[in-house]
Amino acid sequence: MYLGGGTPSLLPPEAIAALLRELRPLFRVPRSDFPVEVTLEANPEDVRPDAAKAWRAAGVSRVSLGAQSFDDNVLQWMHRSHDAAQTKRAVHALRAAGIENISLDLIFGLPAELQRNWEKDLETLCSLLPAHCSLYGLTVEPRTPLDRWISRGATQAPDDERYAAEYLAAHKRLTAEGFEFYEVSNAARAGYRSRHNSAYWSGKPYVGLGPAAHSFDGKTRRWNLRAWEAYRKAIAEGRSAVESEETLTEAQRELEGLYLALRTKEGLNTHAVPGRSTQLHAFEAAGWIYEENGSVKCRPEGWLRLDSIVNSYDRTTV
Repeated sequence: MYLGGGTPSLLPPEAIAALLRELRPLFRVPRSDFPVEVTLEANPEDVRPDAAKAWRAAGVSRVSLGAQSFDDNVLQWMHRSHDAAQTKRAVHALRAAGIENISLDLIFGLPAELQRNWEKDLETLCSLLPAHCSLYGLTVEPRTPLDRWISRGATQAPDDERYAAEYLAAHKRLTAEGFEFYEVSNAARAGYRSRHNSAYWSGKPYVGLGPAAHSFDGKTRRWNLRAWEAYRKAIAEGRSAVESEETLTEAQRELEGLYLALRTKEGLNTHAVPGRSTQLHAFEAAGWIYEENGSVKCRPEGWLRLDSIVNSYDRTTV
């Protein structure tokens, strides 16, 4: 069970407890999946000692903190409402409440003018001893404040070379600290892979509840109405809250399966997509991909070029 995106930590702790009480009886969980992993996304400033204890009592076993950076100037630039000290206090409060499975998110590839010290951020993250961390490169989405700032010259777009250098530096440092990159953007200590994230990459079905939530049954994706009032009204009137759906073709499922597999440490089974193109042999010679135990896997340098690798399979074999 995964509470988020959005910011569920803004809800009163008793509301989180009530929600989990209502949901648990609705699902039959195989014994092999026990104990159930219940993740709560939280902003660092929302993690008070009393809230952390209430979450733990309600059944929350994992908390994902949106740290983003430990540089207060960077956090101000991002318009985050917390500072680095609050993230550190949040980690301590969660541990004191009995929640050891803590994940920290960091963003890399920021504009050069911020003079962000990426190595220092990684050092601070490691000092907090999280069980899991997620690394996200800064992307420029249309019609966002960052897009407008770049358009008017107030800042620069992310630099590809620095993006790659920071990703590789993080991979090297975190691996040395005992983390395993089990997916492009996610690293975990032994036994702490996110079950929620892993389900996405293995193509397992999932149910999304709430406005804008997505669901997938293995073939068809559905997404709910985004606006809260429209969603609330549909539910109150006994109507479906699904806004639209998309059924994947066989070719789309194959290509998506290929892409998702190459994102993971386990890689792509060589029997799933037979044959190799000249370009794929070149990628292997460059050290970006390699074959091991019947699977094609990406090295960190390959993950940076994942789209090119997938497109090579797409053009030649799918």
